[in-house]
Amino acid sequence: MATLNKSVPLSAYTTFSRAEWSKLSHSTIEILSADEREKLGSINETISADEVADIYLPLSQLLYMHMTQSVQLHENVSTFLQKKTKKVPFVIGVAGSVSVGKSTTARLIQALASRWPNQPKVDLVTTDGFLYPNSILEERGLMKRKGFPESYDIGKLIRFLYELKSGCAYIEAPMYSHLTYDILEDTVQKVIEPDVVIVEGINVLQVNKKDRRIPQVFVSDFFDFSIYVDAEEENIRSWYIERFKLLRNTAFQQSESFFHRYRHLNDAEAFAFANDVWATINGINLEKNIRPTRHRADLILKKGMEHRVEEVHLKKM
Repeated sequence: MATLNKSVPLSAYTTFSRAEWSKLSHSTIEILSADEREKLGSINETISADEVADIYLPLSQLLYMHMTQSVQLHENVSTFLQKKTKKVPFVIGVAGSVSVGKSTTARLIQALASRWPNQPKVDLVTTDGFLYPNSILEERGLMKRKGFPESYDIGKLIRFLYELKSGCAYIEAPMYSHLTYDILEDTVQKVIEPDVVIVEGINVLQVNKKDRRIPQVFVSDFFDFSIYVDAEEENIRSWYIERFKLLRNTAFQQSESFFHRYRHLNDAEAFAFANDVWATINGINLEKNIRPTRHRADLILKKGMEHRVEEVHLKKM
C-alpha cells in the first residue's frame, strides 16, 4: 500500500512559468492590432503584443476548449433525455483586487473570445453595477466600505445570473459610472441572447456568509470557468496610487467627477491620500474578503512588475 509522502507539498493547481505557458499556443498570428490593444488597456496598464501572445492567447484557447466541451455535453445530455433544450450561455468569472487589472483581463478575454471559430456573441458585465446606490450606502453608513461584501445587492446579482442561466433571451443589468462614483439610475446594459458572458468584479468568488435573507447560492455557482488575477499587495498598492495620480490630472478635472475636489492635490498630497485609502479600505478588503477567495478559481494569473503575468496556476481536473 502506497504511503503519502508528507515532504511533498500538496496543491490543487498545476503551476506554469510564463515560458511554459506561452509554449501551449501554436499560433504565431498577431490576433490583436496595436490600436485594439491600446483601446483594451487602462489608464495605467498598457498591453504588449507579447502579453497577448504569451498569456492570453493560450488562455483563450483553453477557454474555447471548455466552451466546446460544454456545448457537446449539452447535446449529449439532450439526446440521452430525449428532450431538446436551449443551450444557456457559457459564463466566465474574473475576480481580483481593485487596481490589479482584472477589468483589462476581462476585456482581453472578450476580444479574443469574439474571434473563436464559432464567432460567439460575447457580453461583459461588471458587478460594479450591483453596488447599492450612494444614497443607500450613505444611509447605512457604508460609503467608506464601498466594495466590501455588504455594499453589494447580492440578491439582485444572483437574480441576474439565475435569469442568464435559465436561458432568458433578454436581461437588463444595472450600470455604474466611475466618473460620478454611483449607479446610473436611468441606464441599463441590455444582455440579448449571448453565447458567452464574462462577469467581472472583486466579489464574484465570495460567499454570502452574513446575509441570512439570501439562500446559500453563490455567484460562482453560475460560472463555467473562473479566473483570479493576483499580484503581491505591494505591487497592487503601487498601481492603485499611480492610477489615482493619473486620474487626478484627467477624470478628476471634470466638474461632474465625484473626486473633483482632489484635482488640485500635488504629488505628495495625492500619494498620501491614496496610500491612506489603500491602508484603511482597499488593503483591508483585499486581505479579508478578496484574496481568501483565490483558491476557488479555476485559474490564477500571477502578475509581477508592470502588470506582466509571471506564473499561471491551473486547477487540476
